[in-house]
Amino acid sequence: MTDTSHWYIQASHFLDKLPHSVRDDILSIAEQQNFSKSALIFSAGTESEYVYILKTGQIKIYELSPHGKEMILWFGFPGEVFGLSEITRGAKRSVYAHACTATEVYLIKRIEFNEFIAKHPSASMAIIDLLSCRLRGLSGMLSNLTSDDVTSRIIKLLTRMSILYGVEKKDMLHLNIHLTHQDIADMIGASRQTVSSIINQLKRDGLLSITNHSIHIKKSGLLN
Repeated sequence: MTDTSHWYIQASHFLDKLPHSVRDDILSIAEQQNFSKSALIFSAGTESEYVYILKTGQIKIYELSPHGKEMILWFGFPGEVFGLSEITRGAKRSVYAHACTATEVYLIKRIEFNEFIAKHPSASMAIIDLLSCRLRGLSGMLSNLTSDDVTSRIIKLLTRMSILYGVEKKDMLHLNIHLTHQDIADMIGASRQTVSSIINQLKRDGLLSITNHSIHIKKSGLLN
């Protein structure tokens, strides 16, 4: 179906990687909080008091350019951990976490999280694996920005997202996430108008279709 050798773009469900007893331990020190759609979970420049585990919903992590343009780094889905970058030093946040849908999260105080992973090697290894995947994925995105044209960037992004979140049905992959043309533009460093033009051309070529904001990719075309 797709090239599964790309280990760094596999979905990561942190809680599922933990033994049951370890999962129970971490949830015992967690609080739960709900966020409405479009709410900011945390902002750049704020204190890094918590580590977060997404229980339900969808979030995005992004930076703002000096001109106020969003640069989306990645999307998060249930089971993923975020807010990790500052956990060792307690530095202020450098990115924004935004709830794309109504969202439930587990909040764990940074100090308690550090104590937890110090006592649980399986959790420490899962965090190392998660951060390694994100670092490799982001370096790949940076490489694409400097070496690929916009069409190639869109195709590589959709390929990556299909590996992460695609559901196979016959000769199509259905992306189970809501991606707007603006989201795609913000992830590949292009204008929304350019992205819309290229997406429309790919649709005319029969390589993908969009229904109810869901993207359906022809496996034998776009992913080859």
